[in-house]
Amino acid sequence: MHAETVEEHQFVSLDGYDIPVFSRWSYTTADPYAVTLSFRADRGRWVEWCFARDLLVEGLNGPAGEGDVRIRPDVMAGPDQLMMELESPDGYAIVEFSREGAARFIASTHALVPLGAEGPLVDVDGFIAEITKV
Repeated sequence: MHAETVEEHQFVSLDGYDIPVFSRWSYTTADPYAVTLSFRADRGRWVEWCFARDLLVEGLNGPAGEGDVRIRPDVMAGPDQLMMELESPDGYAIVEFSREGAARFIASTHALVPLGAEGPLVDVDGFIAEITKV
């Protein structure tokens, strides 16, 4: 890991599982608008969800998201827990995790790239060249 990347590790609860699952939040300045939440599935194998950093920031204080990823404070568990709903054609999951851990992770991403300062880090020409390769 280098100075342009931050990670936060914590155990999360997946709906329907009695044993907590190891998770990894990651952020890189190479993709400054996004964060990735990964779940350890098997030895060395991770299931990753990538979504907007703004969504996680909004979800710290209230319901956020309308699509495949939705985050909100967990009203049943209390303000110290967040709930995330993940939906895909392959299934649906509810993840509960620490608000404090998520806030700490967001603060570390802001130390690298403050909100609103992402634009100059995005190489639009490089992105267009990449997606138009045939």
